[in-house]
Amino acid sequence: MNGPILTSFKGNLPDLEKSLPCVHGATFDSRSLEHKPRCLQTTRVELLHELMTWSNSADGECIFWLSGIAGTGKSTIARTIADKLADEDQLGASFFFSRGGGDLGNAGKVITTIAFQLAKVSSDLKCYIYDAVGKHPDIAKKSLREQWKRLVIQPISKLQAESVRSPLVFVVDALDECDGETDIELLLQLFAEAYTVGPIQLRVLVTSRPETPIRPSFRIMPRIRHRDIILNDIPQAIVDRDILTFFEAKLRVLRSWWDTLPSDWPGREIINLLVSRAHGLFIYASTVCRFLEQNGKQWPPEDLLHLVVPQNDTGHSSLWKSSETVMTHESPTKDLDMIYTQILEQSLRDIRNEEDKQQIAGIVRHAVGTIVILFTPLSTAAIASLLDLKEHFVRARIQNLRSVLEVPDGREYPIRLLHPSFRDFLLDEKRCSDRQLWVDEKKAHTALVDSCIRLMSDKLRRDICSLHLPGALAKDVEDDQIERCLPSELQYACRYWVQHLQKSGLPLHDDGPVHMFLQEHWLYWLEALSLMRKISEAILATISLESAVVVRNLMTGIRN
Repeated sequence: MNGPILTSFKGNLPDLEKSLPCVHGATFDSRSLEHKPRCLQTTRVELLHELMTWSNSADGECIFWLSGIAGTGKSTIARTIADKLADEDQLGASFFFSRGGGDLGNAGKVITTIAFQLAKVSSDLKCYIYDAVGKHPDIAKKSLREQWKRLVIQPISKLQAESVRSPLVFVVDALDECDGETDIELLLQLFAEAYTVGPIQLRVLVTSRPETPIRPSFRIMPRIRHRDIILNDIPQAIVDRDILTFFEAKLRVLRSWWDTLPSDWPGREIINLLVSRAHGLFIYASTVCRFLEQNGKQWPPEDLLHLVVPQNDTGHSSLWKSSETVMTHESPTKDLDMIYTQILEQSLRDIRNEEDKQQIAGIVRHAVGTIVILFTPLSTAAIASLLDLKEHFVRARIQNLRSVLEVPDGREYPIRLLHPSFRDFLLDEKRCSDRQLWVDEKKAHTALVDSCIRLMSDKLRRDICSLHLPGALAKDVEDDQIERCLPSELQYACRYWVQHLQKSGLPLHDDGPVHMFLQEHWLYWLEALSLMRKISEAILATISLESAVVVRNLMTGIRN
């Protein structure tokens, strides 16, 4: 069979590349992605098997959404799967988004790029796509929906059952890095509508962070159209096993560069420590190994590991041999810091007015700075109340940071850090170089002390649970009554304001906010902690306050 007869052209066939604008750097096998990693043969085994099984299933869902926080290895998995599908003649097309990469960062040429790749899958598809371009020579200027219909769906629907391998799979990586929320929503709608396209089935693997608008788009999509896997929900033991394998393979290569290193360098205990510090993030592991590889021929690897895992972090000085101090100025966390910076800047990207941007950046810094220094997690509602901010505003800003924060759908559930390295990054002025985003830890604790004292001063009162019995026992008060009268943000303020005070380094002085609070509300504070069954914490906090006053008076006496 020589393919369908072309009825739309007279004379020579046009150059498809001119008719269909193509972003060449978007494909999985582009030169720009050549040195990007693939999964090692013995890592991600179960997940890759599930993806390949889905891609070959006759009754599989149209879309497989692989989501995960920043650094969980989504793009590495996408490249690996695209490789495997290409080897089996099952890959229809791929598009790897990259924010800030020109055409790689928007949807303008996604469909034409996919169609250009489809034309190479089979002679039949090439003819059908040529025919579509002949009938619609300005197709590249049409809407994405029209392009999808004419260049993708209709050509595939005309194929005979045995003309190409079925299902035919598209791989779309980092969809969250596509500029324009409406374009992201539209692309997902188009992918879902490809559930049936004739005898050839179409599948789309989509990887992304769990950002808005991607999550809501899948939430309203019928379940029969998509399957979801959240990478950070994969059991920790499996992820740690794969990261261990990755470290072993990379350190084995590094060890081969130095004859002076023992055959088991750096030892099982250090490797296990590196795995533990990764906390399930492949980006941490790859960042560490890239740092070691880039500097490992100039500096002794033992010295470089001192920068990654300082001796005091190991808890065992015997794990390290004494050596010269390494002088490299390369940061072990450079790549990770760049990712965190991009995530924070992206959360502000839709704000055009510079004054508005600075104001909102300050609120984001205040809210996120609070989250990273809290002694126990709080919900969005509780954080907004504690900081005296509007809840919907806080939630709107936090929603854009799901790559670094666990943000539950329910407003009453606590927000948590997904990886402790984000806290370290935000509080380190050298790593978080954007002054709009960096969190000054002492100032953050100071602000939280002020918030706690304000909230307690406003809310605490005598007999706050309306027991009307001075001799009532705290153990006899129902928990739900305590929760109603002492909401979580007020409980937090009562329990931790003294600890925040200690972290802030604020001096205590007569007639200051702490002095005024204790004069007016000390007994109410004790009553609240008693109802919370935390009276022992009140005793320890009071002792800490007394110690701070004694130290201050002593220092004042020395100066005088």
